Amino acid sequence: MAIETKEQVFEKVMSMKKPLCPHCKKEMSIWEVPPVTFSDGLGWGTPYLFICFNDECPLYKQGWDDLMENFAQTASYRCMNYPGTDTFELMPVFSSMGATGQIIDEQVVAAEEALKEAIKKGFSILADCYVSKDSPAVLRLLLDPTEPAKVRLKAAEMMGDIGELEAVDALRNLKVGNELIQKEIDKSVTKIHERHYTRECPFCAEIIKKKAKICKHCGKEVAGE
Repeated sequence: MAIETKEQVFEKVMSMKKPLCPHCKKEMSIWEVPPVTFSDGLGWGTPYLFICFNDECPLYKQGWDDLMENFAQTASYRCMNYPGTDTFELMPVFSSMGATGQIIDEQVVAAEEALKEAIKKGFSILADCYVSKDSPAVLRLLLDPTEPAKVRLKAAEMMGDIGELEAVDALRNLKVGNELIQKEIDKSVTKIHERHYTRECPFCAEIIKKKAKICKHCGKEVAGE
């Protein structure tokens, strides 16, 4: 049986008709579960749920009194539904704002779609650049902080395959603030040197031949360095 990715589950849930809360008949919201265990510690069982966030829902309004009277707890319940099922359960909340941070609203969905389109566009440009060996264009994408991380990561990887020596300085001085991209940049610099049989002088950092014994830039002896 194929295992679905979180993204695939999200797309499936987004295509579903939102259920109505059985307690207030209001349309429920898509909710992304937090990275904490629930109930018996086995987790939520799904990355997304449908939750009723109607503050006028009878279940939610009565829950405050019920939990205070029976358990001396300042809390209530929200109705939750497992996507694709008729299973409705109760989720405890401890304030009117409880769990609202994980609501997937239209703005979040629009941002997700915009990101997908940006990644798709970036990958298309990179594919063309790879075919034409246009390393300057790849480097521009890598240097652009507005590009999605996935696009910059792929660009960093490609620089190792098609990047020229002129790109080494820019790559060495680039600090992206992303560990994965930074590691890929370092790997690409190594690959560029391997393809051109070069290295960097340990004293002045200028590019020299791999077998050089004296740096032509600073005159230092680099044999064995």
